[in-house]
Amino acid sequence: MEIQGFWSSVSLGDLVGQLPFLLIIVALFRRQLQPLRALVCVAALIGLLHALAYSHDAVMAVWWGLLLASCLLLLARRVYESNRTHFTPDEEAMLTGLLSGLSRPRARHLLDQGFWLSGREGDVLTREEEAVSHLFYLASGEAKVMSRGRHVGTCRAGDVIGEVTVLTGDQASATVILAGPARFWCAPATVLRPYLSAHDDVRRALEQGFTTSLRSKLRASNERIVEAGGLPA
Repeated sequence: MEIQGFWSSVSLGDLVGQLPFLLIIVALFRRQLQPLRALVCVAALIGLLHALAYSHDAVMAVWWGLLLASCLLLLARRVYESNRTHFTPDEEAMLTGLLSGLSRPRARHLLDQGFWLSGREGDVLTREEEAVSHLFYLASGEAKVMSRGRHVGTCRAGDVIGEVTVLTGDQASATVILAGPARFWCAPATVLRPYLSAHDDVRRALEQGFTTSLRSKLRASNERIVEAGGLPA
């Protein structure tokens, strides 16, 4: 009876007044900063409207208003930073592929840890059974993947090279050689490892990009095997 009496005394307005706190709790479990701020912003707006129109609590209205203003300011600053962050056409391609899990400012910060180079036919990017010194993103051109002297695969524009071992320091499982003129971004492992250790959000997004790249390579490899008539008996 007491429980029934309690719920009968709770109005819809009272429930709406508690909704902002629920949204803030949900926001705490968001990994990405922008969705977190957006949820807090919605919570503050609901709290402000409730304080003004229902509870008529001036003190709560001030606090909810300050929280809303702070969230809007942070969201506006992120939009401003995104709009003023510039990328080359090759970097824009990385944003839609490898770095799709990052905001534009965070992607710019990561890209600045490496540099762009133009390569020639025969340039070696990784050597079999040697530690991978750089992470490579191939923007244009192709590279041959060699294992024990045999041509076992091809890397094409949009592929990542060295993603399996660059963060662990393990030896490369194959030698990768440019098949012709190419343009690529590379980041030294000695710079990339401590950088990703200090920026967990970038590390998670980059690892997600690595997974997508590996799936793409496996799919392309399977297609080449099918075109060649399957695996030899």
